[in-house]
Amino acid sequence: MIPPPDDIDRLMAVMQTAFPPEYGEAWTRRQVEDALLLGHTFYGLLASHGEEPQGDEPAAAFFLSRHGFEEEELLLLAVDPAHRRKGLASRLLDRLAAEARARGAQRLLLEMRRGNPAEMLYRAHGFAPIGERLKYYRTPGGERLDAITFCRDFN
Repeated sequence: MIPPPDDIDRLMAVMQTAFPPEYGEAWTRRQVEDALLLGHTFYGLLASHGEEPQGDEPAAAFFLSRHGFEEEELLLLAVDPAHRRKGLASRLLDRLAAEARARGAQRLLLEMRRGNPAEMLYRAHGFAPIGERLKYYRTPGGERLDAITFCRDFN
């Protein structure tokens, strides 16, 4: 899925505000563009009012996912800190689930660093831990952090 350049601009603007730099989780524009060149990578944007941004309206939240046979992986989900606690992440997760099911997914997967405050959100949307990778992530400062894999089955 090759999005228009202004959608990538919107996505990157949220990316820069949403991810704390000490964890090194934000992707570069090149990483996003390269991922979206693949035919099985998808994204969604929301403006602060909870709908798709129109015209030159900025985004307040986004997701990036990758579809594989009968499953979809949430690669990134981000909400601009100025627009958190407004239900945008929940709307994105609901949208992702609907779109993934329409593409034939039987489950959603995601991986996150241990201690990520988004864990409560994911659990509230039916995700459950199914595995862990010890010392999987490396911060820009060299610290190693565990990853937890979560799954939400649609059955």
